[in-house]
Parts: sequence; structure tokens; C-alpha cells
Amino acid sequence: MNRIRIARDKAYLVKALTESEEKTGPFKTYADVIVFAASLAIKKNHRIPLTEISQREPSPINIEVFWSRGYESIIKLIAIADTKDTKIISPANEETEENCIKIFEEYANGGLEILRDEMRGAVNYSERLLLFLISERYQKSQTETEFDLTKFLK
Repeated sequence: MNRIRIARDKAYLVKALTESEEKTGPFKTYADVIVFAASLAIKKNHRIPLTEISQREPSPINIEVFWSRGYESIIKLIAIADTKDTKIISPANEETEENCIKIFEEYANGGLEILRDEMRGAVNYSERLLLFLISERYQKSQTETEFDLTKFLK
């Protein structure tokens, strides 16, 4: 398995989020979209197995595209975070490498589902994505600074 596959029902979203000659998008390449989606999903613990694979645009992406863009460590870190086992990235074992890629694909699929829900009804995906990221950041900072009075209850 030397390709990262994309679920057929999410292929349109990957294309819509990517820059092309006809339009601007928040991401330059399909690989950028997939890595962002997988990173979002690992944060939210949202892993979804792939069922139907997109065979057309975007078709499965060669793993070398991810390596050339510097995403190898992110893919491996996601696999380690999921399995809690560093042996998942062993280069000597082809089966563990395939499992690492499968984990990454499933998180990417989960992240694309989150993004699909967030982008529903949006006219400008770049703007909606920015609003989504701002709201995620605000939620995090709000919960960190909140003072919890329940620890004084006994």
C-alpha cells in the first residue's frame, strides 16, 4: 500500500478545498487537505474506516507526495498517538507501515467528515474554515481560563 486513499463520498470536498486554475481554495494540494483533516480528527478522536474509495479525481495519492511535502512525521505521529506503540513506525516491517497508513487514512476520513459538516452551506470555504479555526481556538482558551468552583464542594 503505497497510496493514501480518499473516501468516495468525501472526494468532492477535497477538491473544493484545494486551489485550482478556476478557483482559490484554502489548501494548495490534496495532500495538504488530507493531512489537515487527519490532524483535526486525531484531536477530536474521530476515526472512520473507509468503505468506498474514490477512483477518479482525486484518486489515491502516492505516499511520496506526502513525504516530499514533509508530512512523514505527522503520519507516523498520528499512528503512534492512536496505537500508543512506537513499533507501529518500524521501517523493517512492511505490515506495520501499511497499518500506519491505514490509521492515517481513517483519521483523514473522520476529519473530512467533520469538515464536511462545518462547510455545509458555505459559499466561501476559506472564510468558513477560518471561522471554524477561530471558534476552535476560542473554545480551547475559554475552557483553560475558566475557574472551576466545583473543587470547593464537598
